Amino acid sequence: MAVVIITGAAGLIGSEAASFYAEAGYHVVGIDNNMRQTFFGEEGSTLWNRSRLLSTYKQRYEHYDADIRDREELDRIFSRYASEIALIVHTAAQPSHDWAAKNPLLDFTVNANGTLHLLEATRRFCPEAVFVFTSTNKVYGDAPNRLPLVEGETRWEVEKNHPFHQGISEEMSVDQSMHSLFGASKLAADILVQEYGRYFGMRTVCFRGGVLSGSRQAGVPLHGFINYLMKCAMTGTPYTILGYKGKQVRDVIHARDVIAAIHAVFSQPPAPGEVYNLGGGIFSNVSMLEAILLTEKITGKPVEHRYSEQHRAGDHIWYVSDVRKLMRDYPHWKITCSISMIMEEIYAENKERWSHAL
Repeated sequence: MAVVIITGAAGLIGSEAASFYAEAGYHVVGIDNNMRQTFFGEEGSTLWNRSRLLSTYKQRYEHYDADIRDREELDRIFSRYASEIALIVHTAAQPSHDWAAKNPLLDFTVNANGTLHLLEATRRFCPEAVFVFTSTNKVYGDAPNRLPLVEGETRWEVEKNHPFHQGISEEMSVDQSMHSLFGASKLAADILVQEYGRYFGMRTVCFRGGVLSGSRQAGVPLHGFINYLMKCAMTGTPYTILGYKGKQVRDVIHARDVIAAIHAVFSQPPAPGEVYNLGGGIFSNVSMLEAILLTEKITGKPVEHRYSEQHRAGDHIWYVSDVRKLMRDYPHWKITCSISMIMEEIYAENKERWSHAL
């Protein structure tokens, strides 16, 4: 039976991938040591999702409580399955823009060194496997903020005659901008994934994600804003808007659409070291003010919020992914969930759990 290794297996994208491949008949090996709780405290814990995977898929899902910074442990796991490994989905990360500044060494060793260890294990034990890395739009730093932006009533937009009006493409430079330390560590990992593809001829792919969302995310103030915003509405927790008049725009993609993209490149690998921007694009995006209004409409509850003029250092004012390159290379792939569909699902699948938190 072919093996799929998934890092960050109890997280949002990791758990969606684990469910998808377990149900497709693969033997799924999950690697996740609940570092999200270390980063974000008890509310960031993914143990509940790990338990769900183990109880749902039983023999089809095997879990390792391993740290991707531990090269020897990774080698033991990879050597056990070796050439049976067909796919590695690498989602494990320190995911917060703000948190990285608190502990740059931990951020970098998880995001960059951990990725290097996984690439080396793949090269040594299963070089024919497809290696998919969930990178981030933060690799572009704050360069998107230099685009000609137009202020509207509830959002910022890019001028209609600009080439990036329908989204930022992979052609945007990653140089000469402020990335945040998180963006820098993810960019280091991103380049490593590309280089192992081009230099060693490995089947590596980078997906530079926008806001990846879904009902299984453990949203916290520093990461997963759509999920966390909905949680705030349900629990009466105040929410803070950070700068840009609350008109900053993000594209949002459902985890299922991310998994569909991953499976597309697994089924038909592109050129080694390929890079794709991946987000909701023009099909699914929202400003902070619009997200609050939509949350109130869905929940029927007011969102208690306040505004801070201080935006996050290096944060994007407007970021919408241009996904046309991916759609051109994989014409059967498409965005299936709009922002309203995503938020309605988050509410429906979590309202009972969050109501108990009151």
